[in-house]
This record gives sequence, C-alpha cells and structure tokens, in this order.
Amino acid sequence: MKKVTVIVPVYKVEKYIATAVASVVAQTYQNWELLIVDDGSPDASVAICQQFNDPRIQIIHQANRGVSAARNTGIRHAQGEIIAFLDGDDVWLPQKLEKHLAHLESSPSVGVSFCRSAFIDESGGLLGIYQLSQLKAIAPSYILYRNPIGNGSAPVIRREVLEAIKYSDAQHDCYFDEQLHHIEDIECWLRIALQTSWQIEGIPEALTLYRVNSTGASTNELEQLKSLEKVLAKTRSYAPEFIAQWERPAKAYQLRFLARRAIRVQATSKAVRLVHQAIATHWRILFEEPRRTLLTLAAAYSLWFLPDSIHKKIEAIALRMTANSQKRRIHQEQSRQLA
Repeated sequence: MKKVTVIVPVYKVEKYIATAVASVVAQTYQNWELLIVDDGSPDASVAICQQFNDPRIQIIHQANRGVSAARNTGIRHAQGEIIAFLDGDDVWLPQKLEKHLAHLESSPSVGVSFCRSAFIDESGGLLGIYQLSQLKAIAPSYILYRNPIGNGSAPVIRREVLEAIKYSDAQHDCYFDEQLHHIEDIECWLRIALQTSWQIEGIPEALTLYRVNSTGASTNELEQLKSLEKVLAKTRSYAPEFIAQWERPAKAYQLRFLARRAIRVQATSKAVRLVHQAIATHWRILFEEPRRTLLTLAAAYSLWFLPDSIHKKIEAIALRMTANSQKRRIHQEQSRQLA
C-alpha cells in the first residue's frame, strides 16, 4: 500500500480544525501520515491539534508565511509517495483517499486526481450546491479560466509530479509560489499542465466538503485580480504564446466569478461593475457560456432594481434549481463510471 502524506496548513482555524483532522483519522484508507503545519497561528488551533493522540500525526511549526509556504514545508517533510492537501476549515468524506488511490492506480498517466466538492456553511451544514467542472481532457486554458480542481482540499497528487515542477529560491525547494496569494493553486496546476506530460483528471464523487467562509481570503476581489495578473506574468515568462491567446478570456472569467461572489454578499454596484468588466474584457464570454453569463448579469441587475424580499425569493428558487440540476449530473456521471 502506498503511503499518503496529508498536509494541513493551520492558521486561525480553531473553530474548524478538530473536524478537519478527525476527517483524516476517519479515512477508510489508513496508510497515511498527517503533517499539520502551524503557520504561526495565534489562536488555539495548534493546542486543539495536540489533543489528537495518533502517532501518524506530526505538528511542524514555522513563522507565518502563508498557505503556499506551509504547503511547501509540508511537502519537504513528506515521507509519502502520494501527497494530499486539506485546508484547516474543510472536511473530507471517509472514502476520499481510498477512491483517489484507486483512481491513480488504474490511471498511470494521471498525476493529479481531484474530486467534486460540496459547499457547506460556517456551521458545517450542507448548502445543497457543488463545485462542478470538467473531469477529463483538461487543457491548460481550462485550468487558467476555470480551475477545475476548485479548491485546495480536492487534489491528491503523485509526489513525482510535484518534484517535476519544483524550483529553488534562495533558501529551499518550492512547489507552490510563496509570492502569490489567493489563486496560487492555479499557477501550480498550470506548471504541471504546461511543463510535464502528467494528466490532471477528476472523479465525479463529491468527497470534499468546502466551507464557504465570508471572512476568508478568497472573498477579497482586488487581491484576487492582482494575483491573477502575477500568475499571467509568471506563466508568460515560459509560455508567452499560451498567455497571448488566453489572457483576456482568463481575466473575463475571473471577473464574472467575482461578480457572482459580489451578488452572493449583496454588493450591488460591485456586482454590476464586475460583470460589465467581464463582458468588456472578452465579449465572446456571452457566446461561450451564454447561460451562466446572462444569469450573472440578470442576478446583478435584479439585486439593483428589485426589492430585497423579491430578490431573495428569486435567489432561493435559482439555488434549488441549481442544486437539483447538479445532483442529477453527479448521479449520471457516477452511473456511467460504474457501467
């Protein structure tokens, strides 16, 4: 049995970390080590982790340098042939590692196996909606503007894939870029897709529970746009033709994504501005994904013009429709996989 190293960066997650660690301990695949990387967390997160009495759990301490540095520290200490990441506020279902190991075993050309994710609220309740994306034949362009992996708790990766894309700074080997924030995952997946022959492929089950946290870094619109510019600049240095072709679509899809986030928190003027920017940046988004783009536009304007009570009713109906559609899609894909 291959050994899996699970890396959990920890910073200000005292409300959630016990549930995250418990979800690793509960895995049906048991040949793992858990490296909890304390990224200088000032709260009780580390004390909570210390309450777990399992020899497979190790706590590593470092000064606060961000999630990329914490993941890099974990990878450098890893003993496993397979590397998996879990954010401190997310949760895994018990069969996650077992199913990813089976996927990698049956697919020797796949270097990164990821799963679908179900959204949960800050209390851990299921919201009924999912992160869904293409699972196979994933092109670098799709990674850039869609990020099919979705979040940092979804992928399970062969160690040799990470070794193939590592680089050294003045102090140590790096796998994730420690100068990037918020969308550093995308830059790493792009390097894998553009610089290696390994495939990135998903399995249809929703095996990760992704927590929607209103105070999280992923809600910072301006910082995400700055980070995208840095990712584009770095990728341009080794793949200029790729960036020349896909830079404007990438920006447009990111702006539309941020518009949907603004709608969710009822930031009306910001939502309208962002969706207008998306269309102005790459007008073909209206034809490439007409339904999603027009729905975003309509939702932004309904938030502006309709009374709050009516908008909330429309939003609730739309969420139910989306949840039902996504559940049918997951069920159909799982059925085809078993056939």
